[in-house]
Amino acid sequence: MNLMMEMLKAVLFGIVEGVTEWLPISSTGHMILLDEFIHMQMSDAFMEMFNVVIQLGAIMAVVLLYFPKLWPFVRGSREGGLLSWLRMDTVMLWLKVVVAILPSAVIGLPLDDWFDAHLHNAPVVAAMLILYGVAFILVERRQGSRTAKVTDVDGISFRMALAIGFFQALSLVPGTSRSGATILGGVLMGCSRAAASELSFFMAIPTMAGASLIKVLKFGLAFTGAELLILLVGCVTAFAVSLLAIRTFMGYIRKNSFTAFGWYRIILGALVALYFIVK
Repeated sequence: MNLMMEMLKAVLFGIVEGVTEWLPISSTGHMILLDEFIHMQMSDAFMEMFNVVIQLGAIMAVVLLYFPKLWPFVRGSREGGLLSWLRMDTVMLWLKVVVAILPSAVIGLPLDDWFDAHLHNAPVVAAMLILYGVAFILVERRQGSRTAKVTDVDGISFRMALAIGFFQALSLVPGTSRSGATILGGVLMGCSRAAASELSFFMAIPTMAGASLIKVLKFGLAFTGAELLILLVGCVTAFAVSLLAIRTFMGYIRKNSFTAFGWYRIILGALVALYFIVK
């Protein structure tokens, strides 16, 4: 194995992960497709783990960018008790995030191996890219110039968070896009694009952390030096690229709709389907 070449491939995978994780175009789908054309000389078990754990780098970008909003602790006083040390608006936000990730956890944990064995393939990715691309275009046409009922993530109710969580569960099928499903659900529930996107970012933290832990435990902790280095390169690259991708994405959706992402998904899905038909 040429270690330098594999590290360069890990950088490429990190770039793709950092860009696609936060856009509604399916990071897992893009990673599966990338592996079809740029195959890393690593074991199948390592790649299954790598494609998930690399998301930890992307998570840290969200934590850094939104740390003031996500950190629940403040300088309190002994006289004020425990509550004086907590920012209750942030505590409530985290409780909503927990509620929102429950559907994916309940469905995904027992079926994780089944999804890996039966759905992690290019044909499924192509179908989901096209299906949800059409869905984005239809939802944007339906919404039109309607004013969102919820314009800030703090205004999302627990009931709305749970409903959005069921949309996130759809992303267990590769090619759907976790951020795409949650944003689509949020918009349908009456959230602004920005509010739905922020909630999607925050839901990603425990979701990806849990998924990464499961994959690492399945793979085992006996990493070789080369495997650990390649994993770290991918994570660091995903982190750096995510910082730029998140800021760019949030700036874009405050002025534009998701229609362009819908057309991108349809075109990419059609190209992928055509490739595997003629392959």
